[in-house]
Amino acid sequence: MDWYYYIALTAIIAQLIFLYQMCRNYYYVLARYKRERSSYRPRTALLVPCSGRDLDFQKNITSFFKQDYENYLLCFIVADKADPAYSELCRLKEQLSQSTKANDVRLFVAGGAKHCSQKIHNLLYCYQNIGEDIEVLAFADSDISVRSDWLAQLVYPLRKMKCGAASGYRWFVPGKNNPASLALSAVNAKIAQLLGDTHFNQAWGGSMAIRTETFRRLGLDKIWAKSISDDLSLSCAVKKAGMKVVFVPACLVASYESTTWLKLFEFGRRQFLITRVNAPRTWWFGLCSGLFSILGLWAAAAIAVYAAMTGQKHLALYVAVPALFFISQLTRTILRQRMISKLLKEHWHKMKAACAADVIFFWLWSLLMLFFIISSAFGRTIRWRGIRYKLLSPTKTIVVSR
Repeated sequence: MDWYYYIALTAIIAQLIFLYQMCRNYYYVLARYKRERSSYRPRTALLVPCSGRDLDFQKNITSFFKQDYENYLLCFIVADKADPAYSELCRLKEQLSQSTKANDVRLFVAGGAKHCSQKIHNLLYCYQNIGEDIEVLAFADSDISVRSDWLAQLVYPLRKMKCGAASGYRWFVPGKNNPASLALSAVNAKIAQLLGDTHFNQAWGGSMAIRTETFRRLGLDKIWAKSISDDLSLSCAVKKAGMKVVFVPACLVASYESTTWLKLFEFGRRQFLITRVNAPRTWWFGLCSGLFSILGLWAAAAIAVYAAMTGQKHLALYVAVPALFFISQLTRTILRQRMISKLLKEHWHKMKAACAADVIFFWLWSLLMLFFIISSAFGRTIRWRGIRYKLLSPTKTIVVSR
């Protein structure tokens, strides 16, 4: 088994490089999430598409009214007045409009989508009706709760022209500590940990911003008009233009969610299927890195046992590979949980069970994520917020049924 020597050496080096990058991301986040950002306050429109009433809907929406930012327009968009979110948004607008720093609060009814996702249709409708004086477009999902300086932090990197877009990310906080909700939090945490000071960042539509001039120059209004994904299509356009997607640690936000195994599977497959269609290189990276992580631990462990039973030379090398993969994966798990305990202190008491589940079963979540990725390799139809879509290409989406 001399051939294994070279494979093992390559695997060890690759794993150490990956661990090094995760450590860099960890220190990048801790160094930046507390910094004040008050010197750049362009005229900003905050667009929040809504569909139904998410868990903690009132708390989430209220957080957008309470932004410590003097120069922003707050816009909520629904598809139809019959949406349960509409009446609640009207009530909150009436209740909070006098106390917010927003220059104006608007509520739009966009109608149904035909050639793109309903979310993108809502955003484009709002974009076309907010006026010409907006310098920055900021986007948020209705299922997140943000801190008061969130908008200022999100907009700040856009002062540099090389920054094409700025983005945060979500961290799922279990609404209840059932196994499926804990699994959702853990799997999502693995993805959140990949963000840092790197060219591989992807924007996340629930917490992102872009200069209006950049949005128009890249033709994103035309790209979005036929797309299913707001963030992946934006990320691809920004990177194609030679600019960066900057991750803003202070804009990593809490999203309370309770789910079931069936809904978790639907969510996981949908996320990776959208990635496969819109960003195939990212999808292939996820598949290959998932296989590498699992084979490096489990297949290498099996080979080490076989080597010990058959008296192979260099037994220490056989054992070193699965041992290193185990230690590396456990270390990354501890790092991401330490990170989020600092970023989301006010939510930490509700995340302790998810933290324990992530640390104890970190090896299981890698298997679950790979299952989601493989399941997304088949078919092109998804269901999202009660609507079925067929994804024919990055720029062609069909609304199948509502």
